[in-house]
Amino acid sequence: MAFRIALSGLNAANSDLNITGNNIANASTTGFKQSRAEFADVFATSGGGVSANAIGGGVRLSRVAQEFSQGNVEFTNNNMDLAINGQGFFVLSDNGSKAYTRAGAFSVDRNGYVVNSSGERLQVYSPTDPTGTSFNTGALTDLQVSTSQGAPNATSSVSSQINLNSADSIIPATTAFNPNDTSTYNYSTSFSMYDSLGTSHTATMYFKKTGANQWDAYAYAGDGSGTPKMINLGSTTSNPPGAASLQFNSDGTLNLTASGGANGKFTGNFQPVNGATNPQPVSFDFSNLTQYGSGDSVSAINQDGYSTGRLTGIDIGSSGVVSARFTNGQSRALGKVALANFANPQGLRQLGNTTWASSYDSGDPINGQAGSGNFGNIQSGALEASNVDIAAQLINLITAQRDFQANAQAITTSNNITQTIIQMR
Repeated sequence: MAFRIALSGLNAANSDLNITGNNIANASTTGFKQSRAEFADVFATSGGGVSANAIGGGVRLSRVAQEFSQGNVEFTNNNMDLAINGQGFFVLSDNGSKAYTRAGAFSVDRNGYVVNSSGERLQVYSPTDPTGTSFNTGALTDLQVSTSQGAPNATSSVSSQINLNSADSIIPATTAFNPNDTSTYNYSTSFSMYDSLGTSHTATMYFKKTGANQWDAYAYAGDGSGTPKMINLGSTTSNPPGAASLQFNSDGTLNLTASGGANGKFTGNFQPVNGATNPQPVSFDFSNLTQYGSGDSVSAINQDGYSTGRLTGIDIGSSGVVSARFTNGQSRALGKVALANFANPQGLRQLGNTTWASSYDSGDPINGQAGSGNFGNIQSGALEASNVDIAAQLINLITAQRDFQANAQAITTSNNITQTIIQMR
């Protein structure tokens, strides 16, 4: 009996040494969670219950418990490296089989999918609109980075913040506006607009003061033929017809009811000749124009068109939104990183490669989003280090070694006693 008790102690001490050695070996493994040995005594009882003088039968390894405490977040130079600051696991797909990890060292494979070192694909929620304001959180999908060019967008609206000098001279209505004659207008400003093919065209707005607090605004744009063409903004009384008729109040703001258009907005057709959409409706918003006693000046001209763009980089925000940046200054949401949590993370089944699978003990995965509920935030350009405390593990080594030596001594002592009994005459 004494031999078996001591042998169980040797086995327990050896298991403790193995677990501690595994922790030390993975002290530098990204996302690794250390384990600890938990032991239970072996106690044989008789059918009638526990006897007052019963002796225990040794020790056994009851569980190898995982410790999911937070590891240090270490910053890197790769924005595809991700760390979770708080609770949650990244969700991976291995040919449809789900795995979970805290190791966020991701890269892009030859097909554009974001994967870990084992080729398992990172799971995200797909966007329901390209701006990344809403996502389909009811289903998971592989995150894929497209290397194709970003599609262009034709200009459909132009808004401007311009001050027209109230001291400017009135140009008689009988003087026909001519974009090539500066004496027929008071002020002009240029900007770029785009057709449906992404081709940039230089557009110019001209302003002609026709009376007290009254102006005509003309819009011209190059159509690809070499000669700028007027965009008809609707006025039939301007000279020539096609201007936007603007009426200002005495305080210098635009009179939205007395002016033409709809609340200071005028729509005309741009007609490129390079094979793009023709005609292309464009709305000009003059509602923010002013007529103060300072010089003619432009504060801002904004238009919603842009050309084609090449992929320049990937950004991942703290909420997990993955956005692609293009050379045309645009960005497009590719997805939102999905996180998962469990009622009992210690019940997860270890798969190796710093990944886990759900089990009966862990419970079903609870999917969510970074920064919501109990889920932590995502840090791009960082990795979560192992949570192994080397100093504590070295102490565990000494303790396990002493336990092993003590149990070995118990076997030696039992052997000596047995030998003495055998040698008795």
